[in-house]
Amino acid sequence: MSTLNIEQIVAAYFSNIATMNPEGWVENFADDALSYDPVGEPPTKVHEGFREFIGQLQAVFEKLEPTTEHIFVAANEAAVKWTMRGVSKTGKSVTFEGITIFEINAAGKIQTTRAYWNPAAMVAQLRS
Repeated sequence: MSTLNIEQIVAAYFSNIATMNPEGWVENFADDALSYDPVGEPPTKVHEGFREFIGQLQAVFEKLEPTTEHIFVAANEAAVKWTMRGVSKTGKSVTFEGITIFEINAAGKIQTTRAYWNPAAMVAQLRS
């Protein structure tokens, strides 16, 4: 798979988070895909838990704006340094960042994600 193809898959992943589009987001994933988000928590079977994930975003945020600062592609994987800026439904602004590792399968679908970030720091901003 080409670097350009992998970058397009990553772009679609973040675009669907920004629009909080559950169907578009899950469409990027293989049927048996797993997401470790964040790493250290039990993995989520994407096709079983996708509505919950997007539903949590929709419940908390009015707007999300992801920025992919760096995408490093090697073989069928990409490491992405990202920053997410958001506005909660209560008007709180938050900024949080992390790195997500994407493994892409031969069919051009995301097989696994491993997200390294600190949800507690984001929650603290929402509560301040």
